Amino acid sequence: SQLPDPAIEDQGKDYIRPILSKYAAVCVRCPGYGTRTNTVVLIDSEGQVTFTERNMINADVNQWKTSTYEFKLHT
Repeated sequence: SQLPDPAIEDQGKDYIRPILSKYAAVCVRCPGYGTRTNTVVLIDSEGQVTFTERNMINADVNQWKTSTYEFKLHT
């Protein structure tokens, strides 16, 4: 009856956090492989959404295009 349920929220945190810390990266750069898109989705308490995405242009790490979209969730 209580949402969110703290008992459910904490399930698996001791398992997943070390994995995320080890393998998650903001930007991966290796020869022939790497991050080409970054996405951030922000949602405030009133349902306002800001979606921002940054895309690499022509596989050039020095050229990026950023697009931002804002909208409100339907309630």
